[in-house]
Amino acid sequence: MSTATEVMPDYPRPFKAFWQGFAANRGALAALLLFALIAAAALLAPWLSPYDPIEQFRDHMLTAPAWAAGGSRQFLLGTDELGRDMLSRLLHGGRVSLGIGLASVLLSMLPGVMLGLLAAFHQQWLSPAIMRVMDILLALPGLLLAICVITVLGPGLVNTVIAIAIGALPGYTRLTRAAALAEISKDYVTASRVAGAGSLRLMFITVLPNCMAPLIVNASLSFSTAILETAGLGFLGLGVQAPLPEWGTMLSAARDYIERAPWVITMPGLTILASVLAINLMGDGLRDALDPKLKRIS
Repeated sequence: MSTATEVMPDYPRPFKAFWQGFAANRGALAALLLFALIAAAALLAPWLSPYDPIEQFRDHMLTAPAWAAGGSRQFLLGTDELGRDMLSRLLHGGRVSLGIGLASVLLSMLPGVMLGLLAAFHQQWLSPAIMRVMDILLALPGLLLAICVITVLGPGLVNTVIAIAIGALPGYTRLTRAAALAEISKDYVTASRVAGAGSLRLMFITVLPNCMAPLIVNASLSFSTAILETAGLGFLGLGVQAPLPEWGTMLSAARDYIERAPWVITMPGLTILASVLAINLMGDGLRDALDPKLKRIS
């Protein structure tokens, strides 16, 4: 009696399939490496910084970078108008800018997801109220809304996070509601409801995991927007206050020295550009990897 050996199909593992889709985008892979370098430098700033970010060297004000004429190896990226080391301020400023971006994304994503799910599951009475409030918030551009909130709350680190999070809240709410409405009508949700699953289980266990792909992509893009808005508020003097280093605040302080000492405005500007560009390219890679309809055809 012969026995037939059944060959099980080789299904790709979820993480492996995700990584293959992400790595297929060369730009996203390079952006991931660049952002990892920036994030690691920010996290290790206390150990990588040659000086304290607020320490002033009065004898070395507006010293050029080490490779420029008149530069000094003591200050690799030069010093600012108060004699503070630019490299140390950029590293510590990364902790502030990236920290505000991450905190504002979490502070807007968590309540936005909850409001979006409530609006999707209670379409008759709760959804209109939630969506009209979101429409009112969307009537103002994100940075302008953040300025209005800062005007009421006052400038500062925590208030900057709150202001940026309020501006990003409508995007998560609308996206979650749209994704949840597309899932509610599917058979697996109907089966779970027939099996006796309650509303909370349906929302957070059954539907939410299948809505995460667009939310993750939106979170990555919101991260870069939060960094830009943080820099914008700092440039206007409404965000993080001196002497705490922050990239936008550094740009604002360097406005009067563009011609005399261009490095004091070039360095933070290039850092913001590199960070935002890396995050946006990573968002494109996440979109390609998480949405099968958008994957590139090899």
